[in-house]
Amino acid sequence: MIVKNGMVRKVKVNMESMSKLTALILCIGTFLLVQLVTWFQLNGQFVWPWFKNNVFLLCLLGIPISWGYIEATRLSFIAFDGILWPGRLLGFGMGMLSFAVLANVFLGEGITTKTMVSLVLATFLVCIQVFWK
Repeated sequence: MIVKNGMVRKVKVNMESMSKLTALILCIGTFLLVQLVTWFQLNGQFVWPWFKNNVFLLCLLGIPISWGYIEATRLSFIAFDGILWPGRLLGFGMGMLSFAVLANVFLGEGITTKTMVSLVLATFLVCIQVFWK
C-alpha cells in the first residue's frame, strides 16, 4: 500500500511465478547467509589479524551483502503477499540466531539467561510471522 495525498492505495507488484513456500525458504536461507557474512565482516577483526589489517577489502563486501539483503527482502515480499513487516522480523530473527551462535563459537561468549530469553523471543517472532495467517 502507498499513502499519497492522504489516500491509501494498494500497490500491484509483479510477483514472479515462484510459490510462496519456495520464496520463504529462499528468503530464510538468503537472510541467514548475509547475516553470517555480515558477522564475519564486522567481528572478524576480533578473531583474526587479517580482518583487522584489511578493513578496506572488508568494506568491499558491503556491495554483495547489500545485494543479498535486497534479494532476501524481495523474496519475503513474495512469500508474504506484498507485506514488508514479516520479512523485516524474519531478517531480525535470523540475525539474532546467527549472532548468538557465531559469538559463542568464535569469541567464547556464553549464552546467558538474558541471551537465551532474547533468542526464544526472536524465535517466537519468526514463528508468528511465518505461521500466523
